[in-house]
Amino acid sequence: MIKKTAIIDARYPLGKGAGSDAIHRDPVYSYAVTQLEDDSGLTGTGLAFTLGEGNDMVCKAAQFYADKLKGRDIEELMADFGNVFNLLSNEQQFRWLGPHKGVVHLGLASVTNACYDLWAKKRGVPLWKLLTDLSPEQIVNTLDLSYLEDELTREQALQLIKGNAAGKEDRKKILESGYPGYDTSIGWFNYSDEMVRENTIRAVAEGFSAMKLKVGSADPERDIRRSFIVREAAGDHVKVMLDANQQWTLPGALAICRQLQSMNPYWIEEPTHPDDILAHQTLAAAIAPVKLALGEHVPNRVVFKNYLQTGCAGFIQVDAVRVGGVSEFITVSLLCRKYGIPVVPHVGDMGQLHQHLVLFNHITLGHEALFLEHIPHLQQHFIHPVFIEGGVYRTPQEPGSSCDLYF
Repeated sequence: MIKKTAIIDARYPLGKGAGSDAIHRDPVYSYAVTQLEDDSGLTGTGLAFTLGEGNDMVCKAAQFYADKLKGRDIEELMADFGNVFNLLSNEQQFRWLGPHKGVVHLGLASVTNACYDLWAKKRGVPLWKLLTDLSPEQIVNTLDLSYLEDELTREQALQLIKGNAAGKEDRKKILESGYPGYDTSIGWFNYSDEMVRENTIRAVAEGFSAMKLKVGSADPERDIRRSFIVREAAGDHVKVMLDANQQWTLPGALAICRQLQSMNPYWIEEPTHPDDILAHQTLAAAIAPVKLALGEHVPNRVVFKNYLQTGCAGFIQVDAVRVGGVSEFITVSLLCRKYGIPVVPHVGDMGQLHQHLVLFNHITLGHEALFLEHIPHLQQHFIHPVFIEGGVYRTPQEPGSSCDLYF
């Protein structure tokens, strides 16, 4: 049973220009880290992601949730985790600070992810294997489907998983071939034009067939110029994504996205305020067939449901260290599978946890194995860092979710 908890405020300053975007010019990549130690000596590690300031508040919220799990056996806990998640996320006083968003939800994400890591370590398997070996009933038992009843009941979730069982064994071939990655570090906002060009050429040489550029400049001509630099250096065969990190108003987005269409972006990401679902619906209709990628700052399954219902999302970027953890990630993935929308996670975890989750998405839920974002900045801090070769994530084999850090 869980006998000891520890919460760690971990912050990692980045190199010059790294991690910068149109909104966040000087980020400090940070984790609220939850550690759950059981009586066998195993420790589950969970992460929630921030950019520095306020990370201590997330840690305080995580401690509140972690303390409620002391004395619980991890197998017993995970057998009914959907109800556990529901109870924790709706705790009467903490819920007032959300509900299901912000500091308190990030704290819950950290604790939830530690539970999944401990569960996999207890069984002695990587998280991807634990998840892909679960029965449909066991999967759904880990999920909180409240507020989704109009779109996804328990029975519908079960049928969706069972309906994708055909081909599951064939989809396991990806464990050998590896999951494709895309390079999100070629074009951080503060990088010079020449550095963007050099990084693009390097990424292509390293085997990446998709990459992303940060846009959202005060001068739209800068965005246009840099997007064409990437397109020219990468070639027409490479997928190039553009990420505005919520910088534009709707009128501004309508104007510049029409100009950016000519360089053939694979998607345009976070074009405006993440809470303005109807603005995204308007923009998506105006720039079709170019699609929008949304979700980095969408906090919970309910808002994702609305994005899917309005039809404005071409790609969903749910992040398990930004929503309520692995449980809510899987819930959103199920919703996306119902709507036929690809899941391409944002990786606040640097891909450590998500390399497991995308394998589950593909193998069990039947999602297309499109690609997974790759950000290398914190690799030296992880005990088992992701391994990318030829632009492809190699399947992790160590027990757990690959989230243990050096301290």
